Amino acid sequence: MEPIVTLYGPVAKDVIDRASGIKLLVCDVDGVFSDGRIYLGNDGEELKAFHTRDGFGVKAVQHAGVQVAVITGRQSQIVQRRMTALGVSHIIQGCEDKLSAYTQLKQDLGLTDEQCAYIGDDLVDLPVMQQVGLSVAVHDAHPALLPHTHFRTSLPGGFGAVRELCDLLLQAQGKLADAKGMSV
Repeated sequence: MEPIVTLYGPVAKDVIDRASGIKLLVCDVDGVFSDGRIYLGNDGEELKAFHTRDGFGVKAVQHAGVQVAVITGRQSQIVQRRMTALGVSHIIQGCEDKLSAYTQLKQDLGLTDEQCAYIGDDLVDLPVMQQVGLSVAVHDAHPALLPHTHFRTSLPGGFGAVRELCDLLLQAQGKLADAKGMSV
């Protein structure tokens, strides 16, 4: 079966088919929106870097009707501020059991697993990745995740991987052209 050409290269038709029905994109934060490093100042201040392209992608998929959520094991005001600024209304922090949080969110929104995508980078993400209709690992994800994913981004976490997935969702749903003229 011929792969479909996307902005980032060829993608299997099965992945495009899965992406075409996604209504909720769930994301890990550390290692996905950020490069996974945490900077600590002398006074305990925590800093993270977020890529603006990922922010544009999140805004674009929301504009196209895909809801976005984050589920992260850490608690951070930085994450709260960044996700709020992007219009993400489902921000779940300090969550050790990501599968339970995902299951509750899915039920609250009246969605099926097939309508949900998840992007992660490490073993804590695996239980959710095994449930969703579209399981995505960032390029530099832990190798143990790879056999359980439908798609691996060409970009690493913190450097546009979320944007790559957002563009894939938009292309699969025929809405990529709408995002090109969008201002955020």
